[in-house]
Amino acid sequence: MIDALAAEWYKLRTVRSTFAVFGTVAVFMLLCLLWSWYVARYWDGLSPARRATAKAAPAEQPLAVALPVCAVVLGALTFTSEYAHGMNRTTLAALPNRPVLFASKVGVAAAAMLGAALAALAAGAAAGDAIVGSRPVATFQGPAADVAVHLLWLGLTTAAITLVACGLGAVLRSTAGTITVGMAVLFVVPGLARLLPSPWDERIWSALPGSLSDQIAGPPGSSTDHGVLSPSAAVAVLVAYAAVALGAGAFSFTRRDA
Repeated sequence: MIDALAAEWYKLRTVRSTFAVFGTVAVFMLLCLLWSWYVARYWDGLSPARRATAKAAPAEQPLAVALPVCAVVLGALTFTSEYAHGMNRTTLAALPNRPVLFASKVGVAAAAMLGAALAALAAGAAAGDAIVGSRPVATFQGPAADVAVHLLWLGLTTAAITLVACGLGAVLRSTAGTITVGMAVLFVVPGLARLLPSPWDERIWSALPGSLSDQIAGPPGSSTDHGVLSPSAAVAVLVAYAAVALGAGAFSFTRRDA
């Protein structure tokens, strides 16, 4: 298992697509700094009356939008890139134990995405806090412990979405198909859910992957009305998404011909 993990990590860190994904994460981390600078300048230009009601999204907001997209792309490419280039046969010849190979691929992809997400979130939030400084911008800052919990769950949700994309990639074996399904679930289905009659609009929207992180631990100081699920229920739904996708992916990967 150790050798399989080492081999998958070597493959992951030597392909251009991985650098493109992590480069995108780095760019959005820089956008967090730009957003914080804008918030500070905007606050300084407000009158005392306007400052009493002014609010701003937290420093990590650009990353909160980009990380799920990066997770879908990295998770999809973890499996589909080898099928596209025919390298899956070479990989299976070197390691015929498919369950171990599957576990190694998803483990390395999720761990790499989690590490990149947490590092970028921590850097963006810390830099944003330093840029805004002592300005009491509502919903932008909060207690350090609450911010840390929020950032941790953003990172864990990103890792879970990576696992879901890995499972989809193993089933579909198509980069375009997997990314299309992932983007639809993240951005199209939530909009369609809002068109349903109440209370089903809120219930279905709350159970979608992109809505779970804020229901587990939302940004400090923001509204607590992020959905209908309790934090424990949101965690259970997140785990269920990953388990179902990985189960389907493992079944497809171990039973279907290369």
